Amino acid sequence: MSFNYKYIFPFLVIVVIFYFSVFIVNQWQQAIVFKFREIQRSDNEPGIHFMVPLVNYAQKIEKRLLNLDKEPQRFLTKEKKDVIVDYYVKWRITDVEKFYTATRGNIISANTLLEQRINRALRDEFGERTVQEVVAGERTQILSVVTSTTSNLSDELGISVIDVRTKRIDLPAEVSNSVYQRMRAERDRVAKGFRARGSEAAERIRANADREREVILANAYRDAETIRGEGDAQATEVYAAAFTKDREFYSFYRSLNAYQNSFNQGNDILLVEPESDFFKYFNKSK
Repeated sequence: MSFNYKYIFPFLVIVVIFYFSVFIVNQWQQAIVFKFREIQRSDNEPGIHFMVPLVNYAQKIEKRLLNLDKEPQRFLTKEKKDVIVDYYVKWRITDVEKFYTATRGNIISANTLLEQRINRALRDEFGERTVQEVVAGERTQILSVVTSTTSNLSDELGISVIDVRTKRIDLPAEVSNSVYQRMRAERDRVAKGFRARGSEAAERIRANADREREVILANAYRDAETIRGEGDAQATEVYAAAFTKDREFYSFYRSLNAYQNSFNQGNDILLVEPESDFFKYFNKSK
């Protein structure tokens, strides 16, 4: 069976016309259909679409979230000192016609324009703050201002800035040393304040403790003297009662105590007449 080649050419023509007449839009894409370089429509939903060959052509544009991540940039602070900021931006194309008009559908051109706008906003914000304010804790406020500043990009470029974040804020070596020295001096000042207040509290506690100690000792001495006085009074009463019962025994007992106190050491010498009252119990045989 012979093959008829006369049908090949019409078939190829049909295939070529069909190829240039159909374009597919994926879920992550947007498409603009042009008619002689003028935008004809841009509301192409995902799926298969048709156009007139040689009259229309389609350009596909990203619909997904895009990322701007450039090299770290230098910005001047209020003190005219440099800070090196590494940031990234998340953005999305919201109006394909405005986006194409502003950038010809080029993502790189859009990133360049977006970077210029972000850098300008960051330069203004950093220029109103000191290095310590930038490094210490005003990043969120700065980025919020930058995000609100770029909110009109939807009208200008057809894009919307979703988020702006800093990955790192560094200081040049010459600035880092001065900042660290200032921060160290501030921490030392705070530490000295804490130490001074601690020493004051310690002295106050120590003085209170010493005063309480003296009060306790004074009260104890008072109580001891009171108890001792009461004991002496009771002893005196006992002695008095004993004296009234047997005066001779009491006198003898007092003499024995006197002998004991007078001759309690081996080298004691006492010059007294033997007939004196001190030795009256020695002179008695019974």
